[in-house]
Amino acid sequence: KDDDKGSLRRRSFGSFSRFGPDVETSGVKPSGDSISNIPLVLEDWHRRSMSAQADEAGKTLSPHHKKGQSTGQLGLTQRNRARSFVQNIDGTMVSMTPVEMGRHELYEEVPFLAMSGLQRKEHSLSVAFSSYAAQLDTLETDEYMAATTGKHLNPEEKERRLSQMSLLLLDELEVDAITVTTPLIFAVLIASMLMFNMGYNISVMNAPEPFVFPGHSTSAWSMAVAAFCVGGPLGAVLAGQWADQRGRRGALMITTWLFIFGGLVQALAPSLNIVIVGRAIIGVASGASTVLVPIYLGELAPPSLRGVMGTMTQFALVIGILVADLVGFVLANPTGWRYMFFLTSAMAIFQLLLTPFLLESPRWLLGRNANSNKARFIIKKLRGFRYDEEVETEVEHYLGASKSQSCNDSNDNSGGSSAKNPMLEMFQDKKVRLLVISTLVMQVASQFSGINAVFYYSGLFFDGVIENPLVGTTLMGAINVLATYVALLLMDKCGRRTLIMWSSAGMFVSCIVIVVSLNGYFS
Repeated sequence: KDDDKGSLRRRSFGSFSRFGPDVETSGVKPSGDSISNIPLVLEDWHRRSMSAQADEAGKTLSPHHKKGQSTGQLGLTQRNRARSFVQNIDGTMVSMTPVEMGRHELYEEVPFLAMSGLQRKEHSLSVAFSSYAAQLDTLETDEYMAATTGKHLNPEEKERRLSQMSLLLLDELEVDAITVTTPLIFAVLIASMLMFNMGYNISVMNAPEPFVFPGHSTSAWSMAVAAFCVGGPLGAVLAGQWADQRGRRGALMITTWLFIFGGLVQALAPSLNIVIVGRAIIGVASGASTVLVPIYLGELAPPSLRGVMGTMTQFALVIGILVADLVGFVLANPTGWRYMFFLTSAMAIFQLLLTPFLLESPRWLLGRNANSNKARFIIKKLRGFRYDEEVETEVEHYLGASKSQSCNDSNDNSGGSSAKNPMLEMFQDKKVRLLVISTLVMQVASQFSGINAVFYYSGLFFDGVIENPLVGTTLMGAINVLATYVALLLMDKCGRRTLIMWSSAGMFVSCIVIVVSLNGYFS
């Protein structure tokens, strides 16, 4: 609430017509049980495209209301009061129902990335908007009752109406969380397999080390392990170019073929040097996966599901590490190690068989052509829509969010190159510079803590300490999965900073214990 005017405002919208005319006038009768229901008299209106609705509304505005357009306060005639107008970031006006406005808000505030930890943000935005819309509905109901009966709602009736409308609107805003279509399921499955393959290849070199070309030197084996990390940054850099030029689907296909080719090179390698080449290729594919998967799922999934998608892909990664350790019990031997490497290609080939069900990102298509019929067809399949106007509304959400989240001022919303460098701008901005540097230092510190060395060489660490080093490696992988699950549960409850501080302290103590142990002080 604004302390000076007592008015309700929303930061993301240029103007807001309170789902009807201003409450200072004669008021509006709320429509049915939920403010989002459109009256039958407006059925024809609702079946038109959004641009047609806006054009028609402009013709029916009174002279007084037309004056208000310049100040962003649009009023509606009696016929069109069930809908409201929102001013987009580019200045255009679109007609939306309250639930559509809430979805528009979610699209603008939740980034187009599938990342773990977004669930709280998604739910908080839905709760905030449903509460906001419910308050406006209660105000209009009170005005309507006063205009028709001469009596205002009493406090009990206001509270009941507010509670009822908040719950109804919240349910409608979060309906995407329980409505998952088959194309979206296939997209999550294929993307999760990429992350699973990456996790598998992080740990696959651990168990078969004694059996892969016996007699190799420690430095040669270190080169084979490190080749994965050399290819990773290259893949991460190339992935952005592939995604912009060939589309998100095309980039995922390239990554899949790299996994197939790299796995075959390792499995058929006549020498350790060829294994190094295969590892580098798989490293490129893995680095590309870390960039492409969050973007692809974030652009396909509705805002209310992006956090869940990010959690699933993170689990796929750590489960892949654990599976590589478990497979070692069966295939880590002089005759089976090639099959361990071939499993990378086998999983990628299975993923390739599913690619006919893999859809292109509608955001990428709309970024190249806002009138893309293919993008509209994909949105209709992803969301399970039945009517064209529902698709057009979703398109408006995509375009508005892409514009508001753009890193540059160009009209290319697909993430293409620009004259401005977003990374350079972050370092130049004093408000975010320290935050960016802190984030980079934490990531680097996480790598220097030695966790990768433990994943890659835990078999050597446990050799001579326990009877079967693979048991210790597998226990470590299982604890990694469990710790990931606990962290995801606590992320929204304890806060990010608290978890970072405690985990950093744990890393510090663990590093000391590992070094002391390796030096034989606990012998």
